[in-house]
Amino acid sequence: MGLPKRKLSRSRGGKRRSHRALQAPTLSTCSQCKQPKTPHRVCPNCGYYAGRQVIAPKAEKDKS
Repeated sequence: MGLPKRKLSRSRGGKRRSHRALQAPTLSTCSQCKQPKTPHRVCPNCGYYAGRQVIAPKAEKDKS
């Protein structure tokens, strides 16, 4: 197994890891209910995708 001949500096290791940062999820707005949703997915709030209803919307839970 190959081993490095010299120690890598912190800056060189940081350059290699520069793309590993966490990113916030991309959100778009639903055309029907204007709620945020992930693009190319069915809206979890109203159940619409591409202008038509695909699934039934979730029923509201009773707080009793």
